[in-house]
Amino acid sequence: MNDAPGRSCPLRYRYGPAAIAAAPLRQAQTLYVIGGLYGNRFALDAIEALAACEASPATLCFNGDFNWFDVEDQDFADLNRRVLAHDALLGNVEAELDGQAGEAGCGCAYPDHVPDEVVTRSNRIHARLKQTAAAHPALRARIAALPMVARYQVGDLAIGVVHGDAHSLSGWDFDVQALQEPSRQSLLADLFDQAGVSVFACTHTCLPALQQVPAGQTPRCIINNGSAGMPNFRGSTQGLITRIATTPPPRPARYGMRIGQVHIDAMAVDFDAQAWQQHFLRAWPPGSDAYESYFERICQGPDFLPDQALSRSGQPSGNQTRSAGSSMSCNSL
Repeated sequence: MNDAPGRSCPLRYRYGPAAIAAAPLRQAQTLYVIGGLYGNRFALDAIEALAACEASPATLCFNGDFNWFDVEDQDFADLNRRVLAHDALLGNVEAELDGQAGEAGCGCAYPDHVPDEVVTRSNRIHARLKQTAAAHPALRARIAALPMVARYQVGDLAIGVVHGDAHSLSGWDFDVQALQEPSRQSLLADLFDQAGVSVFACTHTCLPALQQVPAGQTPRCIINNGSAGMPNFRGSTQGLITRIATTPPPRPARYGMRIGQVHIDAMAVDFDAQAWQQHFLRAWPPGSDAYESYFERICQGPDFLPDQALSRSGQPSGNQTRSAGSSMSCNSL
């Protein structure tokens, strides 16, 4: 195991599927899972506007890393007050704001394929954010008290909401590449029973995924929204959130599936990209750490396409699958 800051996974991040099964079951008719907002208040505006279009009130759950680029004092204060008015979970970004020694750096637990210079920049970005958070002890205390996992009932499905994966706050087992490894499929199927859920909704890895996992007669799935506050696909400036509901979405989803009567969709977050880019540059000008790591993605999206986010266990990404009681489809929006 690599114990370097930014690559290590602290013991305090680990919970396991039993902790998800033990989490109180919250009721929701329409659940928005909003991972990786990354301090983008324009994306938050767009998410709130989308929620206002729902026929019944939506439950908003921010499953971590709602902070990142919001290093200006007022940005940090305003964004966290808005987020903490809803359900929220710790992400690694928030978990490392509490004034501890900082041995985990940014807490991302980056795998080996991520270059060292990216990890170093992330540690410095987080150090700057931590300085901002230090001026807001009341908000920091509220953030530190957030749980790491949550469980919701939507229709007849139990939903496990995490930041990383079923084992750890910064786990990468629900990364799009990891989900498609054949050797992992039986382990994935067992996790649902251990956690007492039919769906896992996660984020953390910055790229989206939707994977159906057959388990007996009951279709199950893992959905990773990638990032609510940054682009997720080549040539796009939109973020993504996960919507899980007993009713169809108020506008077409980017892609999604159904399990029984429950709709599970990746919804585009169509924020004001130009305003966000200008706002970003005020805090992170050319040559800064966040600019070097993220600005190209913010303007052009990552080298990733919607079909790459879709797969069924043991099959390559890009397959559109159908099975009894469920369906998966991708829209070209």
